[in-house]
Amino acid sequence: MIVTVTMNPAIDKTVEIDKFVCRGLNRIRKVEYDAGGKGINVSKTIHELGGSSVATGFLGGNNGQVIANVLKEKGITGDFVWVSGETRTNTKVVEDDGSLTELNEPGALITEKDIQELKNKLLGYADQSTMFIFAGSIPAGVPKDIYGELIHLVKEKGACVLLDADGEAFYKSVEAGPDTIKPNQVELEEYFGLPEGTDITEIIRAAKSLEEKGVKNIVVSMGKDGALFLMEDYEVRCQGLSVKAHSTVGAGDAMVAALAYAWDHQLGKEETVKLCMATSAGAVTTIGTKPPSREVVDTLIKQVTVKKIGE
Repeated sequence: MIVTVTMNPAIDKTVEIDKFVCRGLNRIRKVEYDAGGKGINVSKTIHELGGSSVATGFLGGNNGQVIANVLKEKGITGDFVWVSGETRTNTKVVEDDGSLTELNEPGALITEKDIQELKNKLLGYADQSTMFIFAGSIPAGVPKDIYGELIHLVKEKGACVLLDADGEAFYKSVEAGPDTIKPNQVELEEYFGLPEGTDITEIIRAAKSLEEKGVKNIVVSMGKDGALFLMEDYEVRCQGLSVKAHSTVGAGDAMVAALAYAWDHQLGKEETVKLCMATSAGAVTTIGTKPPSREVVDTLIKQVTVKKIGE
């Protein structure tokens, strides 16, 4: 079983314009609305790949009900904690050249009672057959080290954990030893205090040092430059696929979904890597934060080349 945990879901409002004008008039050409938040995006992609998951976290107000309804219509199981206040709306401005500007709202204020209710839900799912995905930002009222606390709780019951967070939420959680992490290169550079554009050899060395914290699998996404996969005696690099990109929003979430799907279906490591690359590339071809179809993913898998690190 896969359980995605989204503490700060959102309605993703993606607007398309020619070129963003700061402090000027911007005319919107097209608008797309999607049920979003990193974990929810992961659940949507797992569903599109042919898998299943339980989506949980915090929802509130009219926006929360819209998200719950969308998941239900897609056949995705939702088991959320309902809170007072309104689930946020995030606005993503996409320009013709692919440039992205994001305006993310803070989200509803979460109480200690809400947090305890979520903990109880997660412990009810936690056992050796469950993978938890903790993904995305932390809303107001929730301690920044919450992912670390939850990782300890569910791992005590034998569960597997995949962490996809950034900033303080990542720093305070990686110490808890999640089984798998998926930072992008910039996030990894920030964590280790490395300069932007650090040499790939140094990125690999830094990433591998996280194994000392109990992290078994480290996947570093690098945008158009592809990704690194450091997976227990299997270390490879893949170049980015050549696709007609529409928006990079959701590409990282798609890769996380592929990792979880591969774990759930016990795919081999090379098959996992190819699925991750194809699913992530497929995501950038979609409008808004919609997942790629399985048909698109299967077509892109044929383009993936895998190179062992050091060769």
